Amino acid sequence: MSVYSILRVVRADLKVLLTQPAQSLHSSSQRLAADKTLLVKLRKSTGYSFINCKTALDKFSNNVKEAESWLHEQAQKEGWSKASKLQGRKTREGLIGLLLLGEQTAVMVEVNCETDFVARNVKFQQLVKEAALATLAHHQNKQASPASYTKSILGVEQLSQLRSVSDGSPLSDQVALAIGKLGENMALKRAVLVAVSPDCHIGSYVHGALPADDPSLAGTSFGKYGALVVCHGEAGTLPEIGRRLGQHVVGEAPSSLGSLEDQPCGDSETRLLAQSFLPDPSRTVGQYVQEKGVRVLDFVRFECGEPEQQT
Repeated sequence: MSVYSILRVVRADLKVLLTQPAQSLHSSSQRLAADKTLLVKLRKSTGYSFINCKTALDKFSNNVKEAESWLHEQAQKEGWSKASKLQGRKTREGLIGLLLLGEQTAVMVEVNCETDFVARNVKFQQLVKEAALATLAHHQNKQASPASYTKSILGVEQLSQLRSVSDGSPLSDQVALAIGKLGENMALKRAVLVAVSPDCHIGSYVHGALPADDPSLAGTSFGKYGALVVCHGEAGTLPEIGRRLGQHVVGEAPSSLGSLEDQPCGDSETRLLAQSFLPDPSRTVGQYVQEKGVRVLDFVRFECGEPEQQT
C-alpha cells in the first residue's frame, strides 16, 4: 500500500473517531438537559428532595406521573412510620386557618405541630387549608341550603375521617404525608363551620397572621388566634363592626355571650356583652352594639395550643 493510501485510511479513521464522540456527547447533553427539566418539574410539584425525585425518575424511566405516585406512596408509608415514632412528642405550635365563603359561611380549623418553624412552612399551611376545605365540603354535602343558623363543631376523630377535596383520601393520610415531608409530629385538633342566613353577617379576625405567599394558599388566612362573630343589623355597617368585635373576642377571650342587661363585674368578666370594649374601654361591648343597632348572636374563638374545652 502506498503512503498516499495509508494517509487516506488514517484520515478516514480520524474522522470517525472525531465525529462519533461529538455526536454521542451532543446526545448525552440533550438527555441530561431533559432529565434535569423533569427533575425540577417533579421537585416543584411534590416538594420532595432532589435525591428522592431522581430515584423515582430512574425507577420509572422518567415517567413523571408514575414517579410522583410512587413518591406519595413512599412518603405516606414513611409518614405513618414517623408518626408512630413521634406521636409522644408535644404539638403545642401550629396554626389557626380561616376560610370564608362570602359573608354567610366561614370555617375555622386548628392544626398543630412541634415548632413555629414548621408552622411557617408552605407544606404545613397547605395541610391547614386542606382541613378547612374538607370541613366546608363535609357541611355542603350534608346540607345544600343552610337554615337560619348552623354551627357545626368537629373534634379530632371526626376531622381525621373527613376526605381531602384534592384526592379523596382521609385527612389522616394527608397528615401522614406532611409528617413524611417535614419530619415533625403534627395533629389535627378541631374545626368549626358557621353558616348564617342572608340577613346576618359573620365577622372574622385572625391575629398573628402569616402572609400567604404561595398561590395555592389563596383564600385562606393563617394565624395564632382566630374569631368568628355572628351579627345581625344594617348590612352596610356589619363588616367593620364584625371585624372590631372579632378583635375584641381574640383579645379579651370571653367564654359566654351574656345579655345586654348584664352589668360588668370587674377585671374577671367573661361575658362578652358585659366586657369593656377593647377599642374603647369607656363602654361595654353591649353598649357599643346597641349604639350601632347591631345584635350579637354568637361567637367562636380559637387559640392555637390552648387546652381542650367543652363546647
